[in-house]
Parts: sequence; C-alpha cells; structure tokens
Amino acid sequence: MLRQLLVGAAVSLGNIAIHALVMTAVVKVALVVSSRRTSGHPLMLMSVMIATVSVLMTAHACEVSVWALAYRILDVVPGNAMYFAFVNYTTLGYGDITPVKDWQLLGPLTAMNGVLLFGWSTAVMFEVLRRAMARTANSSLPG
Repeated sequence: MLRQLLVGAAVSLGNIAIHALVMTAVVKVALVVSSRRTSGHPLMLMSVMIATVSVLMTAHACEVSVWALAYRILDVVPGNAMYFAFVNYTTLGYGDITPVKDWQLLGPLTAMNGVLLFGWSTAVMFEVLRRAMARTANSSLPG
C-alpha cells in the first residue's frame, strides 16, 4: 500500500506542478489583457473566457496523460490506460476497467487529484471572469 501511495503522491505532485505553471500563465495573461483599453468590449470578455477554459481543458488533458503514462509504465490496467485515467480523473467511474490488485489505490488517488485540480481551475476561471467583468463595468462608465 505504501508503494501505491508514494507513486500516487509523485504523479499528483507532477500534475500540481503542471497546473501551477498553467495557472500562473493564465493569471498573468488575464492581467495583461484586462489592463488593455479594449478589454471592456463584450467580445473581448467572451474571447478571454473561451481562451481561459480552452487552456485549462488542455492542461487537464495533459494531466490525465501523465496518469495514463504512469498506468502504462506500471502495467496497472489490461486495457486502454488513457481511457482508464480519464474515467478516474473526472470521477466518472464507469468501472468497466479495473486495475490489477497491486495498484488498486491509484484509481482513487487519480480521482482525488482530478477533483482538486478541477476545483482550482474553477476558482481561476471565476477570478478571470470577475476581473474581466469588472473591467467591462468600469469601461462602460462615463468619463
């Protein structure tokens, strides 16, 4: 069990590092865009949100790939490791593929990692939207 926890922690930390890198870039870009004169335009608001969500979805897909790679290296599942990683990371939990007995804890650890990173993404999306909407409201004021 300790081996599973250590591997799960290592993969989770790798994904947290990926997510932190992406979050830092998203926040910095959002700050730059919100400081521009055109940032108050409604199309700009839509563009910022579409870009933010697209980048975050790409980050999550990369993080799922990290889990899939770990599954493949450890020979955790007899089938499609990417599918198994997506099902666990998103907490969908179909249960149609099960891991080998020696690595059963990796599925729940993957789900825990996914839930936390999705929550983090949600918080960043909210903050980007809040800043963009504040800029939109400020730009519509006279003066």
